[in-house]
Amino acid sequence: MRKQVYTSKFFWSQIIVWLPLFLIPIMYGVPHISWKDNLSQYIIPLSMMIVVYLNYFVLAPMLLKGCKKEFWCYNAFIILLLSIGQHEWLYYVGLERYFVTYPYRILSQEQRGGLYAQLFFVLRNVLNLSICAGVATSVLMARRLSKAEEEKKEAEIAMSKAELVNLRQQVNPHFLLNTLNNIYALTAFNTEKAQKAIIDLSKMLRHILYDYQQPYVNLKEEIEFLRNYIALMMIRLPANVDIKRECNIPDPCKIYVAPMIFISLLENAFKHGINPGQKNFIHIKLEATNEQIIFSIENSCSPKERLRNTGHGIGLNQVERRLELAYPGKYKWEKKFDNNQNIYSSKIIIYDTKLHNN
Repeated sequence: MRKQVYTSKFFWSQIIVWLPLFLIPIMYGVPHISWKDNLSQYIIPLSMMIVVYLNYFVLAPMLLKGCKKEFWCYNAFIILLLSIGQHEWLYYVGLERYFVTYPYRILSQEQRGGLYAQLFFVLRNVLNLSICAGVATSVLMARRLSKAEEEKKEAEIAMSKAELVNLRQQVNPHFLLNTLNNIYALTAFNTEKAQKAIIDLSKMLRHILYDYQQPYVNLKEEIEFLRNYIALMMIRLPANVDIKRECNIPDPCKIYVAPMIFISLLENAFKHGINPGQKNFIHIKLEATNEQIIFSIENSCSPKERLRNTGHGIGLNQVERRLELAYPGKYKWEKKFDNNQNIYSSKIIIYDTKLHNN
């Protein structure tokens, strides 16, 4: 389909360029000569077409392949041959005398038929055809360069998509490993809660198997996924953990987001924000409009966990890379640690979500 569109554009562009040149002899013919003589002037645009298409399809590709000597030699021979041919043809049909340019008019009657005048017309033809050759070569080079840039961009997009798919594949085992470890620990002292945890996990797996395969999912479904995860984690939380959740999204929600892009922040909070010897908290807030999505999380964190909780874990590194691939230049990630209160906070702001909304 793309090739057909390109061929059609190329065809009509050639019509637009050449049609006026072929209409000039008819519309603006030289006075006092017949229309047949005017048609004889088609030798000029025909010569131009020969030079243009020979350069575009044959000689310019040779230049791009490094055959510079052949390019210049062939061009010089063809341009000189056609220039002399134009001059001889116009003199043959008796039209050259009507091209009364200024250098031609200042010549005497004897000089007009001499070598100087003939050389002038040949050089004029050489200049015109050389310009045609240069234009044709420049157009081909510009198109080749544009095509190379498009192919480069397509290759970069394909690589980015492949990398994004690879990162998404890596999230699953990382997340499942942590969750299964939690369920395993739960089976040792409360089988009923372990069974409920397995049900919650099955809901999450359903999201991973079906929704997660899409590049973008409805934000409402992603929020449900996060709620199931929090419910799964709360089963084994100690009593000294304060969990707060706040969610403000439009109803009905037509906002889409890259799937499982926030889950690693929750994992990080539950992993590093729970200390049995102190009062703990995890506060989660998600706000969304048609212009942006804001996901923020704060959690208590002991000083010894600070280095491990500054965004250098595998899961958080994957989040940063996924944000860069899914929302290049359209997101902001703020992370900080309050030394005085031992609070770690993280906020992801995704801008311009209209590109991915229905």
